[in-house]
Amino acid sequence: MTGPPDVPEAAPRRLESGSFSSGLTVPDFAACLQMGLRPVGLVQGFCAMQWGWYGAGSPYMRGMSPYTPQGSGGAYAQTWYCPHGFVSGEHRMWGQNYEQVWVEQAWLQGFNTAFGRLIEEAKEVGAHGVIGVTDTAHSLLESNVAEFHVLGTAVVVEGAPPPPKGEPWSTYLAGQRLAKLVEAGFMPISVVASIASVRVWAYCVTEYLMEGGATLWQTQGTAPVQDVEQVSEGLLAARAIARDHVRRQLGTDTLHGVTVATSEREIGGGDQVFECTLRGTRVRRFKDFDPIGAPRPTVRLS
Repeated sequence: MTGPPDVPEAAPRRLESGSFSSGLTVPDFAACLQMGLRPVGLVQGFCAMQWGWYGAGSPYMRGMSPYTPQGSGGAYAQTWYCPHGFVSGEHRMWGQNYEQVWVEQAWLQGFNTAFGRLIEEAKEVGAHGVIGVTDTAHSLLESNVAEFHVLGTAVVVEGAPPPPKGEPWSTYLAGQRLAKLVEAGFMPISVVASIASVRVWAYCVTEYLMEGGATLWQTQGTAPVQDVEQVSEGLLAARAIARDHVRRQLGTDTLHGVTVATSEREIGGGDQVFECTLRGTRVRRFKDFDPIGAPRPTVRLS
């Protein structure tokens, strides 16, 4: 078997070896067989993506217009100014939250490349779809190189013709969750994932609060408890941007089985980086609600 250029040389040997592999648990495996899905192999895709760092003022780092959900396309940027009215060499007069567009684009390119290689492997075994997809991304040796790994179980639909255009569908779901989705009349189209990266460049109030210090108002006894507004806004913006990125990939379809993960990296002096990763399965209605029949218990006597 000779695979397409995007499939690693070792993949065709693994897929044609005759051994069976699956990433499913026993309950998920049983539920898939009940739906008429037969696992044919474990498929995966890798990508090692290198990216650089852009300095202040780069168009890849920030936009010029405030972020609004489903806005006009301008990147998120929000500015804060010092309320204290004095200047010193150690006093930050202004701060800004801005979207790191270059991080988002590099992450999406790495994810899509790894996912595309998973789909190529699924085509090699004649799969109709890939279920139970998982994906990971992590830095290698604390460098600016990230490794993307996408893994799933290729399945065929018993008695069905080959997939249209040879393109398998994919989903993060498996087992009972996938069965309930199909029972409700929805068909998985593809997995969808996106990341939002927001840099918090702290101004004086944020810096003092994040380091456990007091603002001028607190020393006067007027604000014993205070919201770190710039950090809160950065977290909210990261989640909103990630949702907006995913909406643009859905078209008229809907998203099912959503997971949201937010990570935080402290840079120092009150500065932070927030990254929000949103994943889900793009689904499309193809029939009305149609309950799947209960499985028949089977007991073997020999």
